[in-house]
Amino acid sequence: MHDRDQLKLTVPNDLAYYPIARSFVREVAKMIGFDGSELNQIEVGVEEAVTNVMKHAYDAEENSTFDIICEQIPAGIKIVLKEKGIPFDPENIPSYKPADTLDDISTSGIGVYLMKAVLDECSFHNLGTEGKETRLIKYLKDKPGQAPPVRHSRASAETSEPEVIKEKLDFDIRLMDEHEAIEVSRCAYKSHGYSFFDDHIYYPERLVELNKTGEMISAVAVTREGKFMGHAALLYQSPEDKIAELTFVFVNVEYRGQGAFNRLIEFLFSVPKPREMAGIYAYAVANHIFTQKATARYSINDCGILLATSPASWKFKGIAGDPSQRISVVLSFKYLETPKRLVLYPPEHHKEMIAKLYRNIGAEHDLVAPQSGGLDPAQEQSEIETSVNKNEGCAEIFVRRCGSNAAREIRKLLRDYCLQQYASINLFLNMGDPAIHALTREFEELGFFFAGILPCARTGDTFMLQYLNNVDMDYTKVTAYSGMAKEMLVYIHDHDPNASI
Repeated sequence: MHDRDQLKLTVPNDLAYYPIARSFVREVAKMIGFDGSELNQIEVGVEEAVTNVMKHAYDAEENSTFDIICEQIPAGIKIVLKEKGIPFDPENIPSYKPADTLDDISTSGIGVYLMKAVLDECSFHNLGTEGKETRLIKYLKDKPGQAPPVRHSRASAETSEPEVIKEKLDFDIRLMDEHEAIEVSRCAYKSHGYSFFDDHIYYPERLVELNKTGEMISAVAVTREGKFMGHAALLYQSPEDKIAELTFVFVNVEYRGQGAFNRLIEFLFSVPKPREMAGIYAYAVANHIFTQKATARYSINDCGILLATSPASWKFKGIAGDPSQRISVVLSFKYLETPKRLVLYPPEHHKEMIAKLYRNIGAEHDLVAPQSGGLDPAQEQSEIETSVNKNEGCAEIFVRRCGSNAAREIRKLLRDYCLQQYASINLFLNMGDPAIHALTREFEELGFFFAGILPCARTGDTFMLQYLNNVDMDYTKVTAYSGMAKEMLVYIHDHDPNASI
């Protein structure tokens, strides 16, 4: 092999395929120059790593595959096992210690103990929505320039799927302890796979840090015996936000029907907040009604629909999806304090619908037209921020204030995002800015169309427009639960410039 060459084998998570995996790694190692006892040591280490993935990385009923990647590195071989199995926390894995007597023998951690003994490096890494990697390195002995071995051992977590619990249990709802972050990531995977749009949930270390800084409030349901049941969170998306997203709500399958979901939400409403929180909003996918029903139960009422925000490839465990269309979401909102009456400048042609949406979430504002037309010619520069999510194929444009260059700047951003093949581009406009009253028509001429409102956002009380970049949208496949959501869907369809094509 030439230096830095890579070879990859994809195998099912079935022990029957282990001999193929072993032969693959052995032959690559021989090509690099390993032989004799060193080759046997590589086989032992790879056997432990591969069987660990095949036995423990997936639920028993999952039929999946994983990759084995062999790479020649200076003075040796690097072997990577990459899979999208159940998350685990490398920091909380027991290490194996040889026993002094037969009575003290324990096999816990023995697999990684063997990998540590026969390989020069062994490490485990969480990759968020990309799953996990096991990385193994073996150096050729007595080769000039050999890097000194760094021994590092972390065991892989073993998982088992408890049976469904039918009897009623006593359980507690409280704030998450740090050591429970890995259980949160595991529960997210078990209930939703890797379909959460925000990948923070798959990194236990991030969850701990976000809760420490107050950017996130994680509530957990735990049985009196200390068994983890479920999780829900409030998450500030930016340091300046005065509203938080209700997100990462899930309960392990075996504990559903115990009432944990409802108590988690109620706890988050009542728990003291680390900073100002004027309201709570939530996104509910529109390829089924289950999450929409949950938000409606707590008077988190609908105020927008964003179409095609995420790939059709996202899968929800236990829920049939439609792979033929990108996923849309229904946006809902709940005030946590009595809203102050504001003077807002919505576009005249959407004024009636905007007023209706505000009434639906419990607010009345003065929706007026600016006396001078709205656009200040002396204000040239616009205040614009952007955000993109490449995994979802979605881009966002936040306009705090429109200057005379606003339409030109939005046009340039739209062109760039279209060239980068973002499917959904959402535009958030501050209705406290009189210029919005006049400029909305110009934005709509670019192809943007109605999406809804979001109060108290980073751009103030926000009017939302959306743009679909070559997305074939079938509105009959968008599921709306509430009467307001159904009315909005019709309204959005009527204003979508592509709907009649």
